[in-house]
Amino acid sequence: MNLQPILGNFALILFVAMVVTGVIWCLDVFYLARKRRAAANAALAAYDARNAKATADGIKLDNGNRAAIEAALLRQPTWIEYSGSFFPVIALVFVLRSFLWEPFKIPSSSMVPTLLVGDLILVNKYAYGIRLPIINKKIIQVGNPQRGDVMVFKYPKDPSQDYIKRVIGVPGDKITYENKRLTVNGKPVDYRPMDDYLDDERPVYHKQYMEMLPGAQHRILTMEGRRTLDLGSVDNFPHRENCDYSYDKFTCIVPEGNYFMMGDNRDNSADSRYWGFVPDQNIVGKAIAIWMNFSNPKRIGGIH
Repeated sequence: MNLQPILGNFALILFVAMVVTGVIWCLDVFYLARKRRAAANAALAAYDARNAKATADGIKLDNGNRAAIEAALLRQPTWIEYSGSFFPVIALVFVLRSFLWEPFKIPSSSMVPTLLVGDLILVNKYAYGIRLPIINKKIIQVGNPQRGDVMVFKYPKDPSQDYIKRVIGVPGDKITYENKRLTVNGKPVDYRPMDDYLDDERPVYHKQYMEMLPGAQHRILTMEGRRTLDLGSVDNFPHRENCDYSYDKFTCIVPEGNYFMMGDNRDNSADSRYWGFVPDQNIVGKAIAIWMNFSNPKRIGGIH
């Protein structure tokens, strides 16, 4: 699922805006404001000298203009005033969005029933480590993805795109998918049948199960009549030699520093089965909550 970041490439836009407004703010604080103060002091000194001379000549003057002259000379130009006002706000938003939380919009159905089209989700950016914005380089280790986590990452085939899937395998895991059932490290995953799920996009029911991954459980969907795997869609991805594919089964050993991802809508998801593993450097963060769905406000809540 190719996620839609709120307002497009907002990180880059914010960074550029922060740099531009920050440079203007610094220029004003450390140079332009002092220059205006010096000009005001010189003008006031000349004004006071004229007033003193006039008073000595017996002319009575109104000194009320002095404050107005000083205020006019110290007033910031409009472009500097707006930049100075916006800079702290932009900097705060940039820090929050780059290091703490980032919003995304769900555009497709590969994570149904967990996430629906139109869900606006919040992603924890520090759950798996503190990363530098724009270049996404990890600088502080905080935690690692766990099986069952819903994770946002840079699509390995095109890092400009953000994807969201569920973590099925962590480094070293042996993942087998056969007859639409998972086996993790030789242990079959348990499945509990649930009521059929009615597709929101068309009047079709899907089989729904509670999948009991080691340490986590969540709902998945399968479609009757669909094959376990479409071999024609499998790419030649990095570490492809770690996987063994057949008509209705595949087995993969997750390499170090990589993760195996799958969508909850199993027969309607292009995921690690087809385009391979997700390297650690591609991780964006952990999806933690649905903060709004304008078509269905009842969707607001945590992600499981």
